[in-house]
Amino acid sequence: MNAVGRTWAVRAVFATIALHVIAGMLLPVIVNLPLLDDYHHDIATAFWGPAAVPVEALALQRWWMALFGPTVQAAAVWMGALAWIGARHRLPFAWGALVAGLLLWAPQDIVISLRAGAWRHVWLDALALAGMLPPLAYLVYVDRKKGFPC
Repeated sequence: MNAVGRTWAVRAVFATIALHVIAGMLLPVIVNLPLLDDYHHDIATAFWGPAAVPVEALALQRWWMALFGPTVQAAAVWMGALAWIGARHRLPFAWGALVAGLLLWAPQDIVISLRAGAWRHVWLDALALAGMLPPLAYLVYVDRKKGFPC
């Protein structure tokens, strides 16, 4: 059962990494789509209030979001390298490094989002943590249990 569980956990981690690559590639492309207008307005409203948001503020919001795409892609490459090392060598350290990265990123991102009233970000962060932490924690446990070094 551990081998099957480990296989599925590794696949879940790589699927998450693939989603990061795809999302990072798509962000600069989709940032101006009308589909995201409500999202941009919600973020801008957190800073400008419910009054009319300046067009320049929305343009800046879109620019930052487009710029974030390559950052997400780069992080996915680093995550992929750690996952590959963890999967191939059964090193709990690699899985633990991914967990540590999430635990450094998420609380800060959530607090910053809460301060700005950006609830969509908070929910997105919670969803990301719910999808990523369980398989990673399982892999740390399983690979450590097998007697492999940290």
